[in-house]
Amino acid sequence: MTAMPSQRLRPVVKILRLQGFPLLKQLRLEEALLRADPSNWWLVNDGAAEPTVVLGISGKPDQLVHLEKAKEKGIPLIKRYSGGGTVIVDGDTVLSTLILKAADLPYVEKFPGPIMAWSEDLYRPVFSHLGEFRARENDYVLGHLKFGGNAQAITKNKFVHHTSFLWHFQSHHMEVLKLPAKQPAYREGREHADFLCSLRDKLPTRAAFIESIRTAIAAAGFDTEEASLDEAEHALQRDHIKSTRVII
Repeated sequence: MTAMPSQRLRPVVKILRLQGFPLLKQLRLEEALLRADPSNWWLVNDGAAEPTVVLGISGKPDQLVHLEKAKEKGIPLIKRYSGGGTVIVDGDTVLSTLILKAADLPYVEKFPGPIMAWSEDLYRPVFSHLGEFRARENDYVLGHLKFGGNAQAITKNKFVHHTSFLWHFQSHHMEVLKLPAKQPAYREGREHADFLCSLRDKLPTRAAFIESIRTAIAAAGFDTEEASLDEAEHALQRDHIKSTRVII
Protein backbone atom coordinates (compact mmCIF):
# COMPACT_ATOMS: atom_id res chain seq x y z
CA MET A 1 0.00 0.00 0.00
CA THR A 2 1.47 3.35 -1.05
CA ALA A 3 1.38 6.10 1.55
CA MET A 4 -0.24 9.33 0.46
CA PRO A 5 2.12 12.31 0.49
CA SER A 6 1.49 14.53 3.48
CA GLN A 7 0.23 18.03 2.78
CA ARG A 8 2.47 20.83 3.95
CA LEU A 9 0.76 22.59 6.84
CA ARG A 10 0.30 26.33 6.56
CA PRO A 11 2.02 28.33 9.29
CA VAL A 12 -0.26 29.80 11.93
CA VAL A 13 -0.47 33.46 12.89
CA LYS A 14 -2.00 34.18 16.28
CA ILE A 15 -4.25 37.24 16.28
CA LEU A 16 -4.41 39.57 19.26
CA ARG A 17 -7.13 42.20 18.93
CA LEU A 18 -6.79 45.28 21.12
CA GLN A 19 -8.76 48.50 21.35
CA GLY A 20 -7.59 51.70 23.00
CA PHE A 21 -4.60 49.82 24.39
CA PRO A 22 -1.80 51.96 25.92
CA LEU A 23 0.99 52.28 23.38
CA LEU A 24 3.86 51.77 25.81
CA LYS A 25 2.34 48.47 26.92
CA GLN A 26 1.76 47.45 23.31
CA LEU A 27 5.35 48.14 22.25
CA ARG A 28 6.76 46.29 25.26
CA LEU A 29 4.48 43.36 24.51
CA GLU A 30 5.57 43.33 20.85
CA GLU A 31 9.22 43.33 21.85
CA ALA A 32 8.64 40.41 24.22
CA LEU A 33 6.80 38.44 21.52
CA LEU A 34 9.63 39.13 19.08
CA ARG A 35 12.43 38.12 21.43
CA ALA A 36 10.90 35.57 23.79
CA ASP A 37 8.01 33.77 22.07
CA PRO A 38 8.23 31.13 19.32
CA SER A 39 4.92 31.90 17.55
CA ASN A 40 3.84 34.14 14.70
CA TRP A 41 1.62 37.03 15.79
CA TRP A 42 -0.54 39.77 14.36
CA LEU A 43 -1.39 42.48 16.86
CA VAL A 44 -3.98 45.05 15.87
CA ASN A 45 -4.76 47.94 18.21
CA ASP A 46 -7.81 49.89 17.08
CA GLY A 47 -6.76 53.29 18.40
CA ALA A 48 -4.06 54.23 20.90
CA ALA A 49 -5.23 55.14 24.40
CA GLU A 50 -3.85 58.70 24.19
CA PRO A 51 -1.88 60.89 21.79
CA THR A 52 1.75 59.70 21.88
CA VAL A 53 4.89 60.52 19.92
CA VAL A 54 6.92 57.43 19.03
CA LEU A 55 10.53 57.62 17.84
CA GLY A 56 12.67 54.93 16.24
CA ILE A 57 15.44 53.43 18.32
CA SER A 58 18.04 55.87 16.96
CA GLY A 59 15.76 58.93 16.77
CA LYS A 60 16.95 62.17 18.40
CA PRO A 61 14.03 63.89 20.16
CA ASP A 62 15.38 67.45 19.90
CA GLN A 63 15.79 67.09 16.13
CA LEU A 64 12.42 65.44 15.48
CA VAL A 65 9.96 66.86 18.02
CA HIS A 66 8.98 70.32 19.24
CA LEU A 67 9.63 69.30 22.83
CA GLU A 68 8.02 72.34 24.44
CA LYS A 69 4.85 71.90 22.37
CA ALA A 70 4.68 68.23 23.34
CA LYS A 71 5.12 69.16 26.99
CA GLU A 72 2.44 71.88 26.80
CA LYS A 73 -0.01 69.43 25.24
CA GLY A 74 0.86 66.66 27.70
CA ILE A 75 1.92 64.31 24.90
CA PRO A 76 4.43 61.66 26.04
CA LEU A 77 7.43 60.56 23.96
CA ILE A 78 8.38 56.89 23.62
CA LYS A 79 11.46 55.41 22.00
CA ARG A 80 10.50 52.06 20.49
CA TYR A 81 12.62 48.96 19.92
CA SER A 82 12.47 49.18 16.10
CA GLY A 83 14.04 51.48 13.54
CA GLY A 84 12.23 53.91 11.28
CA GLY A 85 10.95 57.42 11.68
CA THR A 86 8.92 59.43 14.15
CA VAL A 87 5.11 59.31 14.31
CA ILE A 88 2.35 60.64 16.49
CA VAL A 89 -0.50 58.23 17.14
CA ASP A 90 -3.86 58.66 18.85
CA GLY A 91 -7.33 57.16 18.99
CA ASP A 92 -7.70 57.61 15.23
CA THR A 93 -4.64 55.50 14.43
CA VAL A 94 -5.01 51.79 13.64
CA LEU A 95 -1.81 50.01 14.67
CA SER A 96 -0.99 46.77 12.86
CA THR A 97 2.02 44.67 13.88
CA LEU A 98 3.21 41.46 12.21
CA ILE A 99 5.72 39.37 14.18
CA LEU A 100 6.81 36.49 11.97
CA LYS A 101 9.30 33.64 11.92
CA ALA A 102 11.89 33.88 9.17
CA ALA A 103 11.52 30.14 8.50
CA ASP A 104 7.88 30.65 7.48
CA LEU A 105 8.88 33.16 4.78
CA PRO A 106 12.02 31.57 3.31
CA TYR A 107 11.69 33.53 0.05
CA VAL A 108 11.90 36.93 1.83
CA GLU A 109 15.39 38.20 2.60
CA LYS A 110 15.55 39.47 6.17
CA PHE A 111 16.47 43.04 5.40
CA PRO A 112 14.24 46.13 5.58
CA GLY A 113 13.89 46.58 1.80
CA PRO A 114 12.75 43.03 0.97
CA ILE A 115 10.43 42.97 4.01
CA MET A 116 8.89 46.26 2.90
CA ALA A 117 8.39 44.89 -0.62
CA TRP A 118 6.76 41.74 0.80
CA SER A 119 4.44 43.87 2.94
CA GLU A 120 3.41 45.87 -0.13
CA ASP A 121 2.25 42.63 -1.75
CA LEU A 122 0.53 41.57 1.47
CA TYR A 123 -1.49 44.78 1.78
CA ARG A 124 -2.19 45.24 -1.93
CA PRO A 125 -5.61 43.49 -1.80
CA VAL A 126 -6.62 45.79 1.07
CA PHE A 127 -5.84 49.07 -0.72
CA SER A 128 -5.44 48.60 -4.49
CA HIS A 129 -9.13 49.29 -5.18
CA LEU A 130 -8.73 52.76 -3.62
CA GLY A 131 -6.28 54.04 -6.21
CA GLU A 132 -2.56 53.87 -6.92
CA PHE A 133 -1.31 52.01 -3.83
CA ARG A 134 2.44 51.73 -3.37
CA ALA A 135 5.15 51.36 -0.76
CA ARG A 136 7.45 54.35 -1.08
CA GLU A 137 10.55 54.20 1.10
CA ASN A 138 9.08 53.45 4.57
CA ASP A 139 5.54 54.63 3.80
CA TYR A 140 2.33 53.37 2.24
CA VAL A 141 0.82 55.90 -0.15
CA LEU A 142 -2.18 56.38 -2.37
CA GLY A 143 -0.95 58.48 -5.25
CA HIS A 144 1.33 61.01 -3.57
CA LEU A 145 -0.39 61.00 -0.15
CA LYS A 146 0.79 58.97 2.83
CA PHE A 147 -1.66 56.99 4.96
CA GLY A 148 0.66 54.51 6.69
CA GLY A 149 4.12 54.61 8.23
CA ASN A 150 6.23 51.49 8.75
CA ALA A 151 9.18 50.26 10.76
CA GLN A 152 10.98 46.95 11.22
CA ALA A 153 12.98 45.10 13.82
CA ILE A 154 14.91 42.03 12.70
CA THR A 155 16.47 39.28 14.82
CA LYS A 156 18.18 36.05 13.83
CA ASN A 157 14.97 34.03 13.60
CA LYS A 158 12.09 36.53 13.48
CA PHE A 159 11.14 39.99 12.34
CA VAL A 160 8.59 42.67 13.16
CA HIS A 161 6.89 44.80 10.55
CA HIS A 162 4.62 47.32 12.20
CA THR A 163 2.45 50.00 10.69
CA SER A 164 0.55 53.03 11.95
CA PHE A 165 -2.46 53.54 9.66
CA LEU A 166 -4.09 56.98 9.63
CA TRP A 167 -7.80 56.34 9.93
CA HIS A 168 -7.95 60.07 10.58
CA PHE A 169 -5.46 62.64 11.78
CA GLN A 170 -5.60 65.80 13.84
CA SER A 171 -3.58 68.65 12.36
CA HIS A 172 -2.96 70.17 15.80
CA HIS A 173 -1.30 66.92 16.90
CA MET A 174 0.93 66.93 13.84
CA GLU A 175 2.25 70.35 14.88
CA VAL A 176 4.27 68.60 17.59
CA LEU A 177 6.51 66.99 14.95
CA LYS A 178 9.31 68.87 13.24
CA LEU A 179 9.98 68.47 9.55
CA PRO A 180 12.78 65.87 9.61
CA ALA A 181 16.09 66.74 7.97
CA LYS A 182 15.94 63.42 6.11
CA GLN A 183 12.64 63.11 4.25
CA PRO A 184 11.29 60.76 1.59
CA ALA A 185 11.98 62.28 -1.82
CA TYR A 186 8.30 62.08 -2.79
CA ARG A 187 7.35 64.32 0.17
CA GLU A 188 8.95 67.28 -1.61
CA GLY A 189 9.13 69.32 1.60
CA ARG A 190 5.35 69.34 2.10
CA GLU A 191 3.86 70.11 5.51
CA HIS A 192 2.06 67.25 7.28
CA ALA A 193 -1.42 68.46 6.28
CA ASP A 194 -0.45 68.45 2.59
CA PHE A 195 1.35 65.11 2.77
CA LEU A 196 -1.21 62.86 4.50
CA CYS A 197 -4.63 61.36 3.80
CA SER A 198 -7.25 59.72 6.02
CA LEU A 199 -8.51 56.20 5.41
CA ARG A 200 -11.90 57.06 6.90
CA ASP A 201 -12.63 59.02 3.72
CA LYS A 202 -12.00 55.92 1.61
CA LEU A 203 -13.12 52.84 3.59
CA PRO A 204 -16.55 52.04 5.09
CA THR A 205 -15.66 51.18 8.71
CA ARG A 206 -12.66 50.49 10.90
CA ALA A 207 -13.97 46.99 11.64
CA ALA A 208 -14.19 46.19 7.92
CA PHE A 209 -10.68 47.56 7.40
CA ILE A 210 -9.25 45.37 10.16
CA GLU A 211 -11.04 42.30 8.82
CA SER A 212 -9.62 42.98 5.35
CA ILE A 213 -6.11 42.82 6.83
CA ARG A 214 -6.90 39.46 8.43
CA THR A 215 -8.14 38.22 5.06
CA ALA A 216 -4.94 39.43 3.40
CA ILE A 217 -2.80 37.57 5.96
CA ALA A 218 -4.71 34.37 5.20
CA ALA A 219 -4.33 34.96 1.45
CA ALA A 220 -0.56 35.32 1.98
CA GLY A 221 -0.36 31.68 3.09
CA PHE A 222 -1.09 31.73 6.81
CA ASP A 223 -3.81 30.20 8.93
CA THR A 224 -5.10 32.56 11.61
CA GLU A 225 -5.99 31.76 15.19
CA GLU A 226 -7.51 34.12 17.75
CA ALA A 227 -5.47 34.56 20.94
CA SER A 228 -5.99 36.29 24.27
CA LEU A 229 -4.03 39.07 25.92
CA ASP A 230 -3.26 36.71 28.82
CA GLU A 231 -1.64 34.24 26.41
CA ALA A 232 0.45 36.94 24.76
CA GLU A 233 1.56 38.45 28.06
CA HIS A 234 3.30 35.22 29.10
CA ALA A 235 6.20 36.40 26.94
CA LEU A 236 6.70 39.40 29.24
CA GLN A 237 7.76 37.05 32.03
CA ARG A 238 10.58 35.50 30.00
CA ASP A 239 14.11 36.88 29.85
CA HIS A 240 14.64 39.17 26.86
CA ILE A 241 16.23 42.45 25.82
CA LYS A 242 13.99 45.39 26.74
CA SER A 243 14.74 48.54 24.77
CA THR A 244 11.35 50.29 24.59
CA ARG A 245 11.29 53.21 27.01
CA VAL A 246 9.62 56.50 27.88
CA ILE A 247 11.68 59.60 27.06
CA ILE A 248 9.32 62.25 28.45
